[in-house]
Amino acid sequence: MSVFRRLAICRLAVPMLTILLGLGLAPSVQAERLRDLATFAGVRDNALVGYGLVVGLDGTGDQTMQAPFTSQSLTNMLSQLGITVPSGTNMQLRNVAAVMVTADLPPFSQPGQRLDVVVSSVGNARSLRGGTLLMTPLKGADGDTYAIAQGNLLVGGVGAEAGGSSVQVNQQAGGRISGGAMVEREVPLDLGANGGVLDLQLKEADFGTAQRVVSAINNEFGWSVAAAQDGRTIQLRGPDNANDRVNFMARVENLDVTPMEASAKVVINSRTGAVVLNSAVTLHRAAVAHGNLSIVIDTAFQVSQPAPFGEGETVVVPDSDISVQQEEGALRLVEGRADLVDVVNALNALGATPADLMSILEALKAAGSLRADLEII
Repeated sequence: MSVFRRLAICRLAVPMLTILLGLGLAPSVQAERLRDLATFAGVRDNALVGYGLVVGLDGTGDQTMQAPFTSQSLTNMLSQLGITVPSGTNMQLRNVAAVMVTADLPPFSQPGQRLDVVVSSVGNARSLRGGTLLMTPLKGADGDTYAIAQGNLLVGGVGAEAGGSSVQVNQQAGGRISGGAMVEREVPLDLGANGGVLDLQLKEADFGTAQRVVSAINNEFGWSVAAAQDGRTIQLRGPDNANDRVNFMARVENLDVTPMEASAKVVINSRTGAVVLNSAVTLHRAAVAHGNLSIVIDTAFQVSQPAPFGEGETVVVPDSDISVQQEEGALRLVEGRADLVDVVNALNALGATPADLMSILEALKAAGSLRADLEII
């Protein structure tokens, strides 16, 4: 089949595909709750971190010669409990492990509330299974203690070894404690302290979406409550009373707003080879040729053996065979596509592998045919 005939068939098939799938797969933007598009300034989680010890391990803890900080930490802890360890004592402890403990402190947390914590080994402990985390202060970015963690670990991994062989399923150097931390102090947060003024921040900055949010809020309350400061921040004038302010914020969060369509973007994962295109991606007409170049070096070793009773030496002689192969890359026409389905079909018609597709997309972008931003992660 000639190239011109294939192109003619493609031109007939594309309108048919558009008629069949255009209605069901055409890009559309639906209304979303405002709480999914924006958050109030200050209403956020806070990261907590702490250093502690896990005890009760079955000989799978840190090797103190290679992790001296474990024995130092245990010595300091014992001294606080009234136990003095003679200086110079070499404690060969295999049931203790040094760990880092992390947690997220949700907004409006109050003293006495329980938090889930993640415990991760710092030294060379082989497993934390069956261990107990001792009292560990969890501190914020300001250095103050906001929670205390303690409890028995739940480790999802398991492993076994015998006779020099070992097997392991999942990871054993980390675990979780459900409700393992108790909040000791709250993070100061006074919403609307400045005369009831609140800042609403969009998760994705967009001037069009900000304008639609302002219109939706003002239409809901019947007067000019909201005013956009920039493409992300919207200032609201809420009530002075705390209870009325909560009701005001709840009404704002539950408003339905139709965001602007996202800008055209192609995301390429250079590590896994994944390529993701959003619905706004379009193609202009272009011609593409691609082919793979492979170089194979095959080395065989031969032995040169001297004659019997000769004075020669046995020599190993390498015999290398180098071959270069290049696939034929015919120049193929890519028609302009305005729909995501057509764009995908056009790229698939090139018959490129994911690795080739990433290079083709970069070349199309450089040539001005790909109407989208390239983001490589």
